[in-house]
Amino acid sequence: MSERESMPCDVVIVGGGPAGLSAAIRLKQINADLEVIVLEKGSEIGAHILSGAVVDPKALDELLPEWREQGNPMAQTPVTDNWHWVLSKTGKSAMPHAIMPPLMSNHGCYTGSLGSMTRWLAEQAEALGVMVFPGFPAAEVMFDDSGAVSGVITQDMGVAADGSHKGDYQPGMEIHAKYTLFAEGARGNLTKRMKAMFDLEANCQPQVYGLGIKELWDIDPKKHKPGRVIHTQGWPLTESDSWGGGFLYHQANGQVALGFVTALDYKNPWVSPYQEFQRWKNHPAIREYLEGGKRVAYGARAINEGGWQSVPKLAFPGGALIGCAAGFVNVPRIKGSHTAMKSGMLAAESIAAAIAAGAEKTELMEYDAAVRSSWIATELKLVQNAQPAVAKYGGDIGTALAGIDMWMRTLKIGLPISMKHKPDYTYTGRADLYPKIEYPKPDGVITFDRLTNVAYSYTNHAEDQPCHLQVKDWELQKESELAVYGGPSARYCPAGVYEWLVDASGEPKFQINSQNCVHCKTCDIKDPNQNINWVTPEGGGGPNYPNM
Repeated sequence: MSERESMPCDVVIVGGGPAGLSAAIRLKQINADLEVIVLEKGSEIGAHILSGAVVDPKALDELLPEWREQGNPMAQTPVTDNWHWVLSKTGKSAMPHAIMPPLMSNHGCYTGSLGSMTRWLAEQAEALGVMVFPGFPAAEVMFDDSGAVSGVITQDMGVAADGSHKGDYQPGMEIHAKYTLFAEGARGNLTKRMKAMFDLEANCQPQVYGLGIKELWDIDPKKHKPGRVIHTQGWPLTESDSWGGGFLYHQANGQVALGFVTALDYKNPWVSPYQEFQRWKNHPAIREYLEGGKRVAYGARAINEGGWQSVPKLAFPGGALIGCAAGFVNVPRIKGSHTAMKSGMLAAESIAAAIAAGAEKTELMEYDAAVRSSWIATELKLVQNAQPAVAKYGGDIGTALAGIDMWMRTLKIGLPISMKHKPDYTYTGRADLYPKIEYPKPDGVITFDRLTNVAYSYTNHAEDQPCHLQVKDWELQKESELAVYGGPSARYCPAGVYEWLVDASGEPKFQINSQNCVHCKTCDIKDPNQNINWVTPEGGGGPNYPNM
């Protein structure tokens, strides 16, 4: 065994997204002498960041008040025009703004690339002295003798698929820290372990998710309306008794970001979220923007949709959860970067105070309390029944009930009811109970096959490495995932990672094309037997989003 090198620091942050970088910046703002390390599994900061995005600047204004004048790319495109459409198969109706609660307004928000904004945040962090290490995923958590988190170990490099060491083998490094922040985003591998080890979800509802799939297009300049924001609901998911919605944002440089979110609690195992997205693009109201344009990027990721009742205990000895690792997305607003950033700032303030008092590896309950008394809580409590109302009662009735509940809470007459969740995988039905769905073939102009689109995510993994998609029981996949549920993995994955083939003897074979993986984590969430475990691959692997 090679001896690992080690590095001490005050704080190590796992994940270089908006939450992790906001925590790092705030730590250095409070105490410039703190040694802060940010580990990012992507090849560069922003490589794995994907969002719509329409950003509420509330947290940015608190963290870096001069951000609009400091070159932040998000400042280029303020929202100027806001629409919410309910789609039928060929038509649309606009939902009047007057019936929507004030919190649903995008006035004062900005639309642009969250990946580009994250790169800008990394520049601000490094200017303050934060050590940012892209291409170094945290693979293991370290604990001291008392059981407190004492840091992390980065992923070994140069390990072959059979576990042997290749010529370029390099063992991971131990990062020893007084405090460790987990900012891995939705369904992070180490976050899952911390939740289980410290029973962080004992007093909250299970987290639930949606799958967001996105394309970036250059469109005809005559059709481009900078700052226009469009959200849709209804068709095509109404045809499969699923729910979710689409978005189309007119951003800088003549581009539109368009995408589709499918809630992962859908019952029909023949549903393909990717194909539903492609169908949605053919709606006349959407297609008219795309005709004459060109797709330039593609990607996908899971989105926390549990809301306030799914926020777990946030602190444990030596560590804490921030951002989407904890789950602060406001589902009706389709926004989470501002709440994620604020959680990172609050964690940083608690850690800085603890270290100043001479503490280390303590349980930061001050941070947990700060979040629960902050504007994060105020905002998320207003919408806490929106997702479960739609999930339980369907798109039409559920949306109406969600709107009524949000209005009552806004007017401070809300009922003291917090609706519950069930894990997404528990909803998946038997294949024989649902009709197969025949999706139209892609035309190669507006709609595309998955593998062609994956090429536009610029995904790359070293092929000779251990598979980061771990199947716990291969026979169970055949006996249940395929025989009972019809092999939904071949449809829920937006990157074509999973296939059911037939081997030479005529037996079904579960094929994993791990090199295609865009790290969305849907398999970890939706597998009906929870038989697939997503772990970090070798550093730098995965998508390389240019400006998603």
